Amino acid sequence: MGVGRRMKKQGPPEPLDEAHFTRLKRKAGMSVAESRSESEQFKKKRRKSEEIKTNGLVKDKKQQNGKRNNIKKSQHFNRNGLGPPKNGIKPKTPKATSHSGSDDGNIKSDSDGDLSLSAIDNGSDDEFNGFSDTEESKEGMKDDFLDSEDEVYDSADDHNNKGHIFSEDEDESDAEEKLNLANIAGLSRKLDEQLAEEAAEADAELQEAAIQTNIEEDIPQVFSDKALLAPDLQLLRSRITETIRVLEDFSKLAQKDRSRADYIAQLLQDICSYYGYSPYLGEKLFNLFPVKEAFAFFEANESPRPVVIRTNTLRTHRRDLAQSLMNRGVTLEPVGKWSKVGLQIFESNVPLGATPEYLAGHYILQAASSFLPVMALAPQEHERILDMAAAPGGKTTHIAALIKNTGIIFANDSNKARAKGLIGNIHRMGAKNVIVCNHDARSFPKVIGGFDRVLLDAPCSGTGVIAKDPSVKTNKDNIDFLRLPHLQKQLLLAAIDSVDHGSKTGGYIVYSTCSVTVEENEGVVQYALKKRPNVKLVDTGLVFGREGFTAYRGKKFDAKMSLTRRYYPHVHNVDGFFVAKLRKIGPIPKTTTITTTTTTIDKPLSKETSS
Repeated sequence: MGVGRRMKKQGPPEPLDEAHFTRLKRKAGMSVAESRSESEQFKKKRRKSEEIKTNGLVKDKKQQNGKRNNIKKSQHFNRNGLGPPKNGIKPKTPKATSHSGSDDGNIKSDSDGDLSLSAIDNGSDDEFNGFSDTEESKEGMKDDFLDSEDEVYDSADDHNNKGHIFSEDEDESDAEEKLNLANIAGLSRKLDEQLAEEAAEADAELQEAAIQTNIEEDIPQVFSDKALLAPDLQLLRSRITETIRVLEDFSKLAQKDRSRADYIAQLLQDICSYYGYSPYLGEKLFNLFPVKEAFAFFEANESPRPVVIRTNTLRTHRRDLAQSLMNRGVTLEPVGKWSKVGLQIFESNVPLGATPEYLAGHYILQAASSFLPVMALAPQEHERILDMAAAPGGKTTHIAALIKNTGIIFANDSNKARAKGLIGNIHRMGAKNVIVCNHDARSFPKVIGGFDRVLLDAPCSGTGVIAKDPSVKTNKDNIDFLRLPHLQKQLLLAAIDSVDHGSKTGGYIVYSTCSVTVEENEGVVQYALKKRPNVKLVDTGLVFGREGFTAYRGKKFDAKMSLTRRYYPHVHNVDGFFVAKLRKIGPIPKTTTITTTTTTIDKPLSKETSS
């Protein structure tokens, strides 16, 4: 029940003190001593009645609420003089209520004229309702004070059970403890039921989620009628797996109304959506492999390759370097049997680019795939060597270490900004036989020639190093794969023309790219073999790697194209790479014209990154 009408008008009443009770008693014509003796008699009666009523302490809540509501209605009608309520229920005579306070605080009147708190409230009610202080009103107040059976309803009674009567001998906290103990069982049952409902709801949610994401039980449809508004990666991944499974056993698992081309088209679309490739590049890379291997290639491009360092044998040995780094908390091991200078780093407590060994030039951070072109070149001491695209200097310093700072190396890079980093690495690594120049590499036959060996690590599309540069997935289109091969062909012809075919120890050209596309690799080499009949393919000398394509999608290449080597991240755990080695066996035929003209020389070299 809310705040009563009197409370709204006058606010909460002040606590009743002894003086207030005494004034009311005297006003009613009673003596204070008589009231005290009668109060003591009433206390005895109340103790007896309490023993009877304590047996019915806990009653049904609904019955208590119903009775309380009926009592409230009767009190409301009696206060306003409107008679009994409509339902005809007569208000019950209120029972004695305990009030904590002074010894005179427990005051109750009976039929003999005792003082009651209800009379006090009714008397004060008359005052606040605007009655004049006349003799009649005094007599009315006196009669009402002594004989009224009405009960003043207190809003605090909503929270108390009227069946609970506390005596002065009984501690109030004990009664409250009994009441709480009586309610504990019910509250505990409600709490258990609530927890059980929450657990059931959680189990239902988990089961629903398991049904939605269970790939084995809910095999996705390969061909869906509606395209997804946003790619569901889990659905795409499961559909890719299912499509590959169907294509591996197409005759048994495929739908009757679907062809193999339909499945491949759907698979290619899902791969491009899942891994973020443009449709053009995704199809170009997909066509390089069988279906299952293509998926492995795309998956390998999502994880980085191992961190590898190359030991600089001009300053230290691999064993000594490994021991020094392990003392600094670096976990490492040899990169493989195919390399005598590589170390693979698994974990390091120090930055590898700031150790004393690094600053002293004992090693350089270099991808393992970048070792391969220099190993295929196999430079010899006292040779004259050209590195046509040398920046940032990893391959140049590797050549210097292999020839032990003998001979001479021309490190060329058309980009002067990149040449600064090249110079820094050359000095740090202790290479003393290097000349740095900034010519367009296509001009080298005219600028200077007569080299024993030429290394051309050509600018490329970077499709072999997508793990390092994911932007390649979307920023390469068909124009790039027309422009780049054209540039690479010009560079390779210039490299061939720069080699001295009469060299006693050399006459070799190594062509490499960090790309896996056929247009930039076998296509360029095939073009050079056609334009320069005085060169031929030779063995690279590399102990691992896949053979190059001799035929691809209807195109036929030279039979010796199998001597070239391809490297893939999903097979060799290195960056995608291509290496071809050619040997110049004679002079340029008189009928052959050098393609490098003034117009081509003046064009700036592409700023595509070189591996």
